[in-house]
Amino acid sequence: MRIYPAVHYTMGGTWVDYGLMSTLPGLFIIGEANFSDHGANRLGASGLMQGLADGYFILPYTIGHYFASTKPEKIPVGHAEFKKAEEGVRQFTRRLLSINGKRSATSFHKELGRLMWENCGMARTRQSLETNLKRIPELREEFWKNVKVTGSGEELNQNLEHAGRVADFLEFAELLCLDALHREESCGGHFRVEHQTEDGEAKRDDANFAYVAAWEFKGPDKKPELHKEPLVYEEVHLATRSYK
Repeated sequence: MRIYPAVHYTMGGTWVDYGLMSTLPGLFIIGEANFSDHGANRLGASGLMQGLADGYFILPYTIGHYFASTKPEKIPVGHAEFKKAEEGVRQFTRRLLSINGKRSATSFHKELGRLMWENCGMARTRQSLETNLKRIPELREEFWKNVKVTGSGEELNQNLEHAGRVADFLEFAELLCLDALHREESCGGHFRVEHQTEDGEAKRDDANFAYVAAWEFKGPDKKPELHKEPLVYEEVHLATRSYK
């Protein structure tokens, strides 16, 4: 297995207990999606280490203990919101299957991947991000007109599953680029080439960007709304981390 400096598009992790279970009973979180092992250092092969440790040594015992000690409750499916979500999935599935275009979901996935790697990777610029924000909506429009999904929705269909994931990736990729363009600084895994010191280190702007940007989905074809959640440090002081 080859190991190289990976691109961390998103940082941090979800809270878990010692058994790697989240605040939702029965929902376990593995690897870098949780915060159990990592502190300030998330470099090198640390993600590989956490995936192996969680998968080999922790989850086989904690999940087994959960199922052995917990009696699953019968979940009601008559709630109006459940029916609404279920019908939404059916419509989404029918839409994907009815397009019958000429391009595979894999081809869209690869093109989107190249755009993100080249223009929103470990180093990005205003120009590269604006390029993506122009191209990704065009790619999404083509996807919904020209993707070809074989098979049906009546049985296990990995082609259909992949197409659904690519549809999600297109939405998420655009939001990543929008957020990266909005943040006029270099911080953590986000390095804007325009914002660096004379010796090439990341140049933060704590006065204007010491907050978590939480984007609210406002509906299809509508711009998301930005909510700012301030980062307040009471016991420690913000300081620039140097990798040299």
